[in-house]
Amino acid sequence: MHMIVTGSTGLVGSAATRRLAAAGHRVRRVVRSRPAPGSDDIFWDPVAGALDPASLGGVEAAVHLAGESIAGGRWTAEKKARIRDSRTRGTRLLSETLARLPKRPRVLVCASAVGYYGDRGSEVVTERSVPGRGFLAEVCRDWEAASAPASAAGIRVVTLRCGVVLSPSGGMLGKLLLPFRLGLGGRVGSGGQYMSWIELDDLVSAIEHALAAEKLSGAVNAVAPHPVTNLEFTRTLGRVLARPTIFPLPAFAARSALGEMADELLLASARVEPQRLLESGFVFQHPTLESALRHALRRTPKVAAI
Repeated sequence: MHMIVTGSTGLVGSAATRRLAAAGHRVRRVVRSRPAPGSDDIFWDPVAGALDPASLGGVEAAVHLAGESIAGGRWTAEKKARIRDSRTRGTRLLSETLARLPKRPRVLVCASAVGYYGDRGSEVVTERSVPGRGFLAEVCRDWEAASAPASAAGIRVVTLRCGVVLSPSGGMLGKLLLPFRLGLGGRVGSGGQYMSWIELDDLVSAIEHALAAEKLSGAVNAVAPHPVTNLEFTRTLGRVLARPTIFPLPAFAARSALGEMADELLLASARVEPQRLLESGFVFQHPTLESALRHALRRTPKVAAI
């Protein structure tokens, strides 16, 4: 299949690009720097609204993963604008351009996030749950709505609401490894807030599944079937690394350091289930947290001597 991938240099995008190419697809990266002569890459500039429709001729599928990182310091007004605009403008530009093609792709898989649901405490939420409140929930609503031109043009659009992606190469787990390995890890706040997560390889498999499952469209929760509390996550990571987890981060300290971002990323609770993914026949290779962490970190459990 001839397909394009945006966000191909990110944690998920780079892994997805490698997997899809290895599966025999022709994968072309959509990038923001001018490609070198002879490159198969496609240039775009979401801020300027630049994407040449002629460069997309023959594309059968699109995977859209581009967006400003939500981590990395406090959310200033400028940072929040970049987070929102990078998602909504890019998604709208890609969707409108694909919709105008004489021969449109069959499917567009777009990233979104479980931030759509906001802070829901211990409530179990599925794709049928109403959206939440807060900055990230608003961004996710606008982000998903921006793909409407593609859907209206008859392109099958699958929106993957991704949980925390587990990989030592980046994201939350990548940032936690050093302090946890030093024995400085601990719960955040009360530790009772739920965290919905997915191991990187399973997320890439979910992208492949969404591309192939012709009856699947709309919002799909890309999370493992067993969300955990922050305390459970902390204890499990400590057990996998064989390190103590006795240094909690109080909520007030998190808010002091990170402001609004602490409330929405570290202290909010999202107990999300992958109902539609499971109903469509997807099988997780790492459905439990300990299995996922041991796979991601390539650590095997010790066997007791007999």
